[in-house]
Amino acid sequence: MGHTVSRSKGLPGDGSSEDEHSSSYRRRFIKLMRNHGGSDSVNDEDSKNKKFFTADQFSGIARIELIEAEMEYKDKWFACVSLGEQTCKTVTSDHTYKPVWKSEKKVALEANGPRIARISVFETNRLSKSNLVGYCEIDLTDIFDSDADHTRDTLKLFDPNTTAKSVGNIVVSYSAEDPVATKRSFARRLLAIMDYNEDGQLSLQEFCDLIKAFGNKVASHKLEELFQKADHDGNGVVSADELANLLVTYQGKEVLISKCPVCGEALSVSDSLNDMIHISLCFDEGTGNQIMTGGFLTEKQASYGWMFKLSEWAHVSTYDVGLKSGSNASHILVFDRRTKRIVEELIDRKIVLSLRAIYQSRLGLTLIDKGTRELLQRISNKEGEHMNATDSAKNIPNFIKFFEDRIIVDEFKYPVEHFKTFNEFFIRELQPGARPIAYEDNAYVAVCGADSRLMAFQSEDDSKRFWIKGRKFSVRGLLGDEAYSTGFGEGSLVIFRLAPQDYHRFHVPISGVVGKFIEIPGPLYTVNPIAVNSKYCNVFTENKRVVCIISSEEFGKGVFSHIFLKIHMHYY
Repeated sequence: MGHTVSRSKGLPGDGSSEDEHSSSYRRRFIKLMRNHGGSDSVNDEDSKNKKFFTADQFSGIARIELIEAEMEYKDKWFACVSLGEQTCKTVTSDHTYKPVWKSEKKVALEANGPRIARISVFETNRLSKSNLVGYCEIDLTDIFDSDADHTRDTLKLFDPNTTAKSVGNIVVSYSAEDPVATKRSFARRLLAIMDYNEDGQLSLQEFCDLIKAFGNKVASHKLEELFQKADHDGNGVVSADELANLLVTYQGKEVLISKCPVCGEALSVSDSLNDMIHISLCFDEGTGNQIMTGGFLTEKQASYGWMFKLSEWAHVSTYDVGLKSGSNASHILVFDRRTKRIVEELIDRKIVLSLRAIYQSRLGLTLIDKGTRELLQRISNKEGEHMNATDSAKNIPNFIKFFEDRIIVDEFKYPVEHFKTFNEFFIRELQPGARPIAYEDNAYVAVCGADSRLMAFQSEDDSKRFWIKGRKFSVRGLLGDEAYSTGFGEGSLVIFRLAPQDYHRFHVPISGVVGKFIEIPGPLYTVNPIAVNSKYCNVFTENKRVVCIISSEEFGKGVFSHIFLKIHMHYY
């Protein structure tokens, strides 16, 4: 770092003058480290969502930098990077069509974990929410195999609804360190900060300053012993490799590093790997770049303006995670199996409030039982008739716009102009190959029966323990007496939950002979998790549904039940 300091030659702790110097070094060190960490490098939310790794799970650290973009029009822009269960965002640019961010973020990579990083660019509306304008994806699968230490690319930003349309370009840079390189880089970073004369080595004084700056209470004679053990070649200085070896071998035995100097978080005495990962993520490389703000689960959460942040502070709106809190969470989160990231299900806030009023209170369900159900049924029928009328086709573009990046028009078998009514569009066909069949030649593999949020449970008891909270749910109640047999009650349960934006056709998930269709009458409750998790109704056993038994050589008897639901058409 090239910082020249005046100090005596004795060990810290040998006299008052030396203690003052040591204290000064420590304060200076912490200040330097905080400057290196950048603003918002590790905040409370990052720590809350932090994942702990074993040696087998840790693949390395990736650094992603968003440099600049070129858009089609002027606005204030920010960008988000989503990888797995973590999302971070840049600062907002000036009003321009060429935003410059020079923002970076480092993330720890898990073996067999997410490798598709999604970059999304938003135009800013600070009062409520910001609008997604374009996105691209980076495949980090081969990031450790690249010959280049850093990859810099100019990528097209695609329209959220179609990859056939580009809305701009973004310049990104990304690189990675494998676990071995992370250990070496970790030691070099520590060494560089205390290497006052920039000779690439630590003297005894510098080494002692380094250990003490981490809040270590090791006695002076013990520090000298550690220095001698680190100095393998006996040349009187400690190199980066020697420091790395010391950290690896001694952190589990001696408390060398007791807290992170950037965020102040206490570190584990016995978990040197995660301590190294934690501190490595806090450090930056001295590039002078902004550090992206982290701690978000989804890009949608990151895009909300200050009004949403105020509602979070007031506990009106939260991002509770977990199947058991599905009825209470303000936002429905879904795991995308392709990219292995968390996405937020889009639903109008007014509908969320109305669903809660109906399904999360005994009064709401009582009103339905006392006659409101018939009224809602008539409204639903009338809405269905309207969506069969030709003038309903005008709603299609707004519907597609609302579900931006959830409806991909490139997959449609026919162009949007082909659909004469909204219902024709709703049950649209897709192009051949848009949904390839997994293991098509292996009849012993069951496939997904629909575009859906898929949940699989080993047994009926598991389904009720983890998701379905209706007090009276049972497989027998779901299938009805005519279709039910004892074996079905002991089998596994797979639920394909469709949302309004999905391709609304379903396919038989196994090979076999399809039996007769058994219709079971009932109301049209929504299958939104707010209703499914309600204590006051049982969506799966009360809704109108059709049950079909499939006889399969590979699976024996299986049953496929299509549950009808109420569709709310107020998304635009």
